[in-house]
Amino acid sequence: MARVTIDGKTIDVPEGTTILNAARMIGGEIVPPAMCYYSKLKTSGGYCRTCMVKVSKGSEKDPRPMPKLVASCRTTVMDGMVVQNITSPEVLEARAGVVEFLLINHPLDCPICDQAGECHLQDLGYENGKMNTRYEFKRREFEKIDIGDKIKLHVTRCILCYRCVQVAEQLCDGRVHGVLNRGDHAEISTYIQNAIDNEMSGNMIDVCPVGALTDRTFRFKSRVWFTKPVEAHRNCDKCSGKVRLWYKGEEVLRVTARKDKYGEVEDWICNSCRYDHKKTSDWVIDGASHVDKHSVISANHYENLLKLTQDTKNKLKQFEGKYVSRGEGALNPNNK
Repeated sequence: MARVTIDGKTIDVPEGTTILNAARMIGGEIVPPAMCYYSKLKTSGGYCRTCMVKVSKGSEKDPRPMPKLVASCRTTVMDGMVVQNITSPEVLEARAGVVEFLLINHPLDCPICDQAGECHLQDLGYENGKMNTRYEFKRREFEKIDIGDKIKLHVTRCILCYRCVQVAEQLCDGRVHGVLNRGDHAEISTYIQNAIDNEMSGNMIDVCPVGALTDRTFRFKSRVWFTKPVEAHRNCDKCSGKVRLWYKGEEVLRVTARKDKYGEVEDWICNSCRYDHKKTSDWVIDGASHVDKHSVISANHYENLLKLTQDTKNKLKQFEGKYVSRGEGALNPNNK
């Protein structure tokens, strides 16, 4: 085991644990943001640099600080290591710079983007971004293309996190898309347009942290905060069958994989569950999805309304008990 201290909080973790995962074990505000790292995808991380932290003490054996900020998703902890994240002004300034770079070519599509409300770049821009841009040159522009009959690709929104490429490599039978060109001309693209047709390809949509890959069957149907997420499952011979249904009224607008608090899927799902089963009768409902109170999806969420209703009932019972114990019967309308 290795003992590491992150922003003043100490934890013992197994050897080989990264700083990012050690911070996630502690939880709370000290967890660095991550746009490219995905725990369920091998070799992910090290691309976006948003998870940079400062190592002010290398280890007990070598207490010297590391000379530069390091990517917490790729740097493993050492016994006695001391790390600074939100307590370091240097880290916060560098992270704001990284966010500014990510937003250089990213268009202001939030008013029309289906990812709005669950976009990690929106969160980063709000928490670490600048109000104005210093970029004066022409931005990258690409045409929207369909990669398969269910996925729309907006390359202008892409931040080149490589998650979708790793999904294709690790989940699909054959990879037919990747990163073409170099530098500011680099883009996610298919070798043959409309070529992506694989039973697990829909997971590319779930792992995309921005609105670059969107579900064509859900596009422009509703804002995510107007929908109600529900956990459900079915017996499926291709995947786990554990999904999240997004309702608007009685209609299921889309089906996605369930995600944890870090936005990572809990289990991969197949295209059959995602696209072919959009009726309530196809599923066994497990209950309301838990939505973080800081998420815009929590606005008017029935989980909150149920809690409010229960709290009201509990207070009413306390109120009744108070007067009944005093023998006043104040709640009886016949008593004057």
